[in-house]
Amino acid sequence: MIPAELSALTELAGNLRWSWHEPTRQLFRHVAPEIWDAGAGPGQAANDPIALLGAVDPQRLRTLADDAAYVGWADGVREDLRRYLTEPRWYQSLDDAPASIAYFSPEFGIAAALPQYSGGLGILAGDHLKSASDLGVPLIAVGLFYRSGYFSQSISPDGWQQESYPLLDPDALPLTVLRDSAGDTVTVALALPEGRTLTARIWVALVGRVPLLLLDTDIPQNPDDLRVVTDRLYGGAGEHRLLQELLLGIGGVRALRAFEAVSGGPSPEVFHTNEGHAGFLGLERIRELMDVGLGVDDALQCVRAGTVFTTHTPVPAGIDRFDRQLIARYFGASDLLPGVPVERVMELGAEDGTDDVFNMAIMGLRLAQRANGVSRLHGAVSRRMFSSLWPAFDPDDVPITSVTNGVHPATWTDPALVSLAEERLGTTDTAHADWASPDIDDESLWSARRRMRDSLVRDARERVTNAFLRQQPGGIPPAWLGRVLDPDVLTIGFARRVPTYKRLTLMLHDRDRLRRILLDSEHPVQLVIAGKSHPADDEGKRLIQELVHFASEPEVRERIVFLPDYDMGMARTLYPGCDVWLNNPLRPLEACGTSGMKAALNGALNLSILDGWWDEFYDGDNGWAIPSADSAADGAERDALEATALYDLIEHQMAPRFYDRGGDGLPERWLASIRHTLATLSPQLSADRMVTEYVQRLYRPAAASAHALAAHEYAAARTLAEWKQRVTAAWPRVSVQHVESTGLEAPPQVGDALRVTARVGLDGLQVGDVAVEAVYGRSGADDTLTDVRRVPLAPDGESGGVRTFTGVVPLEASGPFGYTVRVVPYHELLSSPAELGLVAVAG
Repeated sequence: MIPAELSALTELAGNLRWSWHEPTRQLFRHVAPEIWDAGAGPGQAANDPIALLGAVDPQRLRTLADDAAYVGWADGVREDLRRYLTEPRWYQSLDDAPASIAYFSPEFGIAAALPQYSGGLGILAGDHLKSASDLGVPLIAVGLFYRSGYFSQSISPDGWQQESYPLLDPDALPLTVLRDSAGDTVTVALALPEGRTLTARIWVALVGRVPLLLLDTDIPQNPDDLRVVTDRLYGGAGEHRLLQELLLGIGGVRALRAFEAVSGGPSPEVFHTNEGHAGFLGLERIRELMDVGLGVDDALQCVRAGTVFTTHTPVPAGIDRFDRQLIARYFGASDLLPGVPVERVMELGAEDGTDDVFNMAIMGLRLAQRANGVSRLHGAVSRRMFSSLWPAFDPDDVPITSVTNGVHPATWTDPALVSLAEERLGTTDTAHADWASPDIDDESLWSARRRMRDSLVRDARERVTNAFLRQQPGGIPPAWLGRVLDPDVLTIGFARRVPTYKRLTLMLHDRDRLRRILLDSEHPVQLVIAGKSHPADDEGKRLIQELVHFASEPEVRERIVFLPDYDMGMARTLYPGCDVWLNNPLRPLEACGTSGMKAALNGALNLSILDGWWDEFYDGDNGWAIPSADSAADGAERDALEATALYDLIEHQMAPRFYDRGGDGLPERWLASIRHTLATLSPQLSADRMVTEYVQRLYRPAAASAHALAAHEYAAARTLAEWKQRVTAAWPRVSVQHVESTGLEAPPQVGDALRVTARVGLDGLQVGDVAVEAVYGRSGADDTLTDVRRVPLAPDGESGGVRTFTGVVPLEASGPFGYTVRVVPYHELLSSPAELGLVAVAG
């Protein structure tokens, strides 16, 4: 029982802002540092206020309740939280911004105490919510509550990954069950085949200002086989996975509506789907609109207008696909979505080239008017990967943009760096601090970095010792475990999920050379490695085993360590403690790779293949780029070439620079790179930048489109649906019949103007239904155009039912020049000329 004088602690523990707000964390740590730092018991996460308050000696709480200074401290932190939750922030300064935005994701990484994530997708989602809260963005998030989370990892004596699934008690987590005004538990239900019903209750987590709704099927209303639908994150396949995604999408929208009814808050105007797992939400929204009188095509236009779809997948194999017969069974043999024709559902997920697969990402793209990848390079990869949906367009015209991921600075920046900025620069905002300021001298900066490295070394030694004791209960840990790593040695970190394309073991390609690098007498190096392989991925587990075996060799075991059970708690020490962050995927298979961002926020330099975010932010002074051997004859040759480049960079550039010390013992050039990294990357890598981009470039335009279609009882939606049907039906007969040009002298000169005239057959369409453009650029040997630009051609008469369009194309550069003319549909409510996938080009 918490004393009344300490009621502030209960309120503070109930809002997950404590996971990133250092003053709140210090307040709880003061209660019982040993419990806060180590956890409340075996298997319990550290830094968990609710577990802390449940485990601490009641007499300690009574003592604190009698301490006026501590009570005043707690009350002050609570008042700060209340101000944070209510005061206007950046978003409240915007005009015409949506009043509410729904954000759906299959996983959320908020804190280690709430293990509802597996890797980068979930951590990104958690950081998205945190920055949305900090900026005042009115997000409501929706996910599932997995009773066993992802899994806990241990390593067997022979190096093989082992999984365990400890059950989570939601009553011991920062969650409250959603109840109606009568105090009854709110549930949502989905009709399943054979007359069955899947029911879920709704847990609510408060992430600062953002409510996170988590659906849970482990309730008595469900039979045993349905209670386990939300058992594990990514723990099933086939029908089990489909049930999870139906619940997330369809049940998630219904949970939102229930939350609106209880809270009285506004309905979301924009729906953001974080990956395809939640794609069924669009079908539920179509059903809702059909219930108020819209036809399926009209409803589809409304849903598309207000939906944003983010893909994180750089390869087709990473997309969820279901057997079409299974989809037909669920949507055609039940009242899951009454009124929505099963044939239309099947069309939305149809994948070109196959009749037996329902593709969740393709459905997501067809249900969203705006879509994006998660780095500039990934946007280009996505445009190529999904180009079959817009077959007549060049990949550059495919309507998928990019918003490069960011990470939440307050979550991932080490307190040592925050304290340095506060002490010397008067700010705790490390992402925008003046790291070039002379107020921070080299010695202070290097001292902070050394403390972070020392924390990592101590944490690693404790983890490997605990892992030994779990394997050999009652055994005596060998002395060498206390010598693992050295706080004064150049430390390289590598931690992530372990699919094969991330190449965990590339560093082992030449083991003799790696040994020499690790054990070099003048420039020693140490490696700290962590990661989990999916339970069904035996090849990933084999890579872990190979790494663990090497790290166990007596010669190198104090210089390379694999830390089991990688999670957010480990990451908060691992990222800051490394001098260099390593990433060596097969380019371009890393969509973004935010772990290197978190390291950079702490002054670590990156050593990475030019993939994901590093492709756009590497500048030569913030780390090193590993050359990609894209032209290698095969995968083995590519690995060999890139591994050799990796060794060369460490041995000949990185380590010498780290150990190049002046008379004061400080690495001046290395510190210059740290300052440069902190000053230039921190603002760009912040999730605040990312969320601001989503608001300005995607959420606000999506809300404007949704409002336009909903106006006057959805009149515009009906008109747009009819217009699309009419244009699509007529398009096979639209053609560019003739193109001619005049105006260029021989030889043409930069500054000349080419007058282009095109004769276009519209076959019943009106001039206002199309846009006619001259497309021009530098002409290649195969007549392809690069540096492409477009000039609109204006209508200029009609003869015999054929329209004439004219315009002027400027000659802006010397060299080979080419142009063509294209016709695309035009409507003011389209977000892109390629939206309908229709184009007519001069032959």
